[in-house]
Amino acid sequence: MTAAKLRALHVPGEPLLLPNIWDADTARVVEEAGFPVVATSSVAVAASLGFGDGEKAPVEEMFAAAARIAGAVSVPVTVDAESGYGLAPREFTDRLLATGAVGCNLEDTDHAVGTPRPVAEQAERLAAVRQAAGADLVINARIDVFLRKDDQRAVLPEGIERARAYLEAGADCVYPIGIRSADVLGEFVEAVRPAAVNGNRIDGADLASLGVARVSLGGGLWAAARGWLARYLKQL
Repeated sequence: MTAAKLRALHVPGEPLLLPNIWDADTARVVEEAGFPVVATSSVAVAASLGFGDGEKAPVEEMFAAAARIAGAVSVPVTVDAESGYGLAPREFTDRLLATGAVGCNLEDTDHAVGTPRPVAEQAERLAAVRQAAGADLVINARIDVFLRKDDQRAVLPEGIERARAYLEAGADCVYPIGIRSADVLGEFVEAVRPAAVNGNRIDGADLASLGVARVSLGGGLWAAARGWLARYLKQL
């Protein structure tokens, strides 16, 4: 399936819901349930392969898993590609597109040091991926400055600055992961309007009314499935 179909599903106020999965079988379950897109979760895929999250899994295994997932379904697939696994933008893009995926998450955390890259450096990387991919890849640029922050409003200006830079570099959507306040998310969406924003679930918040275009469940389904299995095994 084409990137154009995936891109067209990003409509502010009518969010695309993505139940993130981790292998070909769970991808088929999502498609059979009627979802128009399959998305992966890096933490779940890595765990299914025996590795931790944060680019600890070999890139060859992560891309092989993505190829199996894309080959198992007929709907567009978008891959949580973490921070690009240290690959140069052209190599990253070529290898990702070779899996059959038409979209990806790219986060701005530098896993070598565990902190977000400078905004200009990340924007340059995103621009290079866009140039390499053309219109064949939907880029969801993840913004990590809200993670593990008690005062999220304090980093809102930086988050908005990063979002605008990433959109200018060619990202189709921006993902301020970890925002826990509907008010903060609403201000973020308003500041980058009419761009597509990927939100995460916030208790009691109507994300559609906030204007988000995409909602990711991240590792939630994997954690829930693993938790159910652990409880069932204890009962046995």
